[in-house]
Amino acid sequence: MSAENLQAAWELLKEAYQYQAGGDYDMAAELYRRSLDLHPTAEAYTFLGWTYRFQGKIEEAIAECKKAIQVDPEFGNPYNDIGAYLIEQNQFDQAIPWLERALQSRRYETYHFPHYNLGRAYMAKEMYSKARHHFEQAIKLSPEYSLAKEALEKVRRKLQ
Repeated sequence: MSAENLQAAWELLKEAYQYQAGGDYDMAAELYRRSLDLHPTAEAYTFLGWTYRFQGKIEEAIAECKKAIQVDPEFGNPYNDIGAYLIEQNQFDQAIPWLERALQSRRYETYHFPHYNLGRAYMAKEMYSKARHHFEQAIKLSPEYSLAKEALEKVRRKLQ
């Protein structure tokens, strides 16, 4: 792949993200696919999966995240996203290994998300001490993370 293709792929990815943020998921998906045609990246596969999730296409979202992992196994986002998608499907036991793998990823900037999602999975399984631990870790990593703060309060009430 040429440097020009890589640059053009990143430009398309950034444009796709803007459409996604604006709620135009069809255009975002098209641009992510065009980016992937130029140069496959873990980010484009992951964000295409995220777009599919917004469109209610959970199985397709998971499939794109698995492609991202094949491109870059150290990119943490797709592991977390698969775990979150499985939680949405009430598949808590299946979600946990994906979320734990996200925490082990070397290329990841938002470790508070898999901690939060692990907390959600353990909360659903009524494993409240483990849930509390992960919500606390999420807040430690991102002190302003309101969803984790709210979840921690809920789990504390359960443990009283």
